[in-house]
Amino acid sequence: MFSEPKKKQSMLPSLSKPNTISENTSLTGDFCSESDLRIDGKLEGTVKTTGKVVIGKSGFIKGTVDCTQADFEGKFSGNLIVSGLLTLKSSSHVSGEIVIGKLAVEPGASIDAACKMKGSLKAMTNEPSKITKEKAV
Repeated sequence: MFSEPKKKQSMLPSLSKPNTISENTSLTGDFCSESDLRIDGKLEGTVKTTGKVVIGKSGFIKGTVDCTQADFEGKFSGNLIVSGLLTLKSSSHVSGEIVIGKLAVEPGASIDAACKMKGSLKAMTNEPSKITKEKAV
């Protein structure tokens, strides 16, 4: 009787749909989005998204990628920043420099990259090295 009126929940579908670069398609330039991106073709340039980047088996990215999560089956060359989980499938080939939060690698994946784990970097900078302490004593 005296309760607040119930709020209506939106029944509209999410406006954030995944972007796709199909096989036999090439794109050069900068790509910025708030939704997921799937690459089955070729992309050269910069990708920045708050979503997930997926490279299919026939996909290739050369350049810089900054995303929340990534799942690679194809090829990547360049600088990769993944704040969450990077998953490398058995058919993936990655080269360059990568900075990640977490890493999952299937047997058969190829990695020729300098890799930095964000969590371990923070822990290392906040705590003095045990070796340094022992030598100082």
